[in-house]
Amino acid sequence: MTFVSRVTGCYISPMRKGIAVSPGVAVGTAYCIHEIFVNPDTKRLEDSEVTAELAAYEAARDRTSEDLNALRTKVEGQVGRDEAAIFAVHEAILRDADFTHKVRGWIVDDRLTAAAALHQLLNHYTSLFTRTRDNYLKERVNDVRDVIVRLSAHLSEVLKPDTDALEGPLIVVADELLPSQAVALGDTDVRGIVTQAGSQTSHAAIIARSRGIPAVSGISGILRQVTTGDTIVVDGREGIVIVDPTPETRSAYLKLEREFVHHRDELAVNRDLPARTSDKVSLELLANINGVTDAKTAAAMGSTGVGLFRTEYMYLTHPTVPDEDEQFDNYCKIVDASPNSTITIRTLDIGGDKTVPYLGHHHQEANPFLGWRSIRLSFEHPEFFSTQIRAVLRASRYAKAQGCAIRLLFPMITTLDECHRIRQIVRRAQQRLAKEKKEYADVPLGMMLEVPAAAIAIDTILPVVDFVSVGSNDLVQYLMAADRDNPKVSHLCQPLAPAVLRLLTNVIRTCHAHSTPITVCGEMAGQPKAFVLLLGMGLRSFSMSAAFIPTIKELASRVSIAQARSILHHALELKTTTHVKRFMTDQLRRLSPESEKFDST
Repeated sequence: MTFVSRVTGCYISPMRKGIAVSPGVAVGTAYCIHEIFVNPDTKRLEDSEVTAELAAYEAARDRTSEDLNALRTKVEGQVGRDEAAIFAVHEAILRDADFTHKVRGWIVDDRLTAAAALHQLLNHYTSLFTRTRDNYLKERVNDVRDVIVRLSAHLSEVLKPDTDALEGPLIVVADELLPSQAVALGDTDVRGIVTQAGSQTSHAAIIARSRGIPAVSGISGILRQVTTGDTIVVDGREGIVIVDPTPETRSAYLKLEREFVHHRDELAVNRDLPARTSDKVSLELLANINGVTDAKTAAAMGSTGVGLFRTEYMYLTHPTVPDEDEQFDNYCKIVDASPNSTITIRTLDIGGDKTVPYLGHHHQEANPFLGWRSIRLSFEHPEFFSTQIRAVLRASRYAKAQGCAIRLLFPMITTLDECHRIRQIVRRAQQRLAKEKKEYADVPLGMMLEVPAAAIAIDTILPVVDFVSVGSNDLVQYLMAADRDNPKVSHLCQPLAPAVLRLLTNVIRTCHAHSTPITVCGEMAGQPKAFVLLLGMGLRSFSMSAAFIPTIKELASRVSIAQARSILHHALELKTTTHVKRFMTDQLRRLSPESEKFDST
């Protein structure tokens, strides 16, 4: 397929068009993360390699067994015996004679790598289980998949490619970049990310934006086109990926990359300047973070605090289950990395696309985003939930001693009754800490506004919450009845949709009428077009990926409150998302042409 780039004017081929999820341009060397479910290694082993491959599989199996036993013990102690039982099931699968016989047979007889043998095994069990009418057996394929994922992870440690042998900056190419994979990349010089799956609010997108890395998602089959070592271009503004570009195309995009980086670095010098509109109205620009590294980056980019600490990444990347002391230490590290700041800690937001096996991953749901997740799941595990609350309360005492403040945020609140229940749980946690003579401090309790029912009835809930944080990613998908990770309907998940703008306008005005602080911490807070509209609605507190703070600060300095209100008034009269986008593109070019480079709406 040949395509003319509107940025460079070059004819580029071959190219792929996907979803622009993190703006910027990068040219680098492809580094493909091939999971066992995506394009497994098809090479045949030499006779001399078979013994080593069997040994690698056995070593991975032993380490997987150790993982499962440790998890079973820890989950049984912290969550409950019933929840821990799933790991006994996984251990039985791992040690199953037929399971082991098939893997060894494919390695010895068919000369497959261990990873390829596991892939073949998964296909075998998937075909076997999906033919049955027994729903219980159908669900067992997920348990087999979990075991194979753990085995594959340990195999990849043994056979991990040497990224040092690759020349130049890297472009990570994967099916979907999971949190654990992102952590494993460490300090590797990653300049771009391309994924086959995902959306603007997927893990890969959030990770990319938090690091200021250009990224494109939704490129189906890209792992069949790209090999580690290939030259690849990522245009996160237009959603374009180019494999093996011509010298002319490569040169043009290298120039664009330099210009983008130069402009980003120029903006970064405003880190110590206050965030103000052109008519000197002060704003609060906070950062969304996943861990200590993000907190340090946020401080370096000029954030005035942490608007959202996604604690689930602490669980998703932890080898077992983080206990109270581990969580307390982690929260204290966030405080140390965020001097003189307010830090908003969100309780565990697991479910939907983020799961851990000891909290219901083995229970299939037809609609997981609308099901047993977030605060609903936490209520089902009160001791587990209380452990996190206790750790936050203890960390709050430490934060006050350091000149910081901690706020506690609860996800996916739907009803007033849930808020009352949360306050009871927090009170009990305080009473237990006092009885144990453990120091703690009170914290403001806030709700994450993601459910349309809560947004419509927000005036009835505000009397029992101390602050509100709008999670626009989920609010938009629930309001539009469209799964943001489903490519068939993801086009409906638009933060500039008229229905979204009308709902948020009402929510912000209602919060102001009740003198309740409100922040938008979804991805739209860092998108220039959406930022101007939120400013016009009366929002003064924004939380975003740290990489976007300099851009939004610069844009804010070029728009007055009166201008933002006028723009919002006109936008609210428009009938379609397309019309709103066109109008806001024109307004952004007039206010701050450079800001458009950093917008992905």
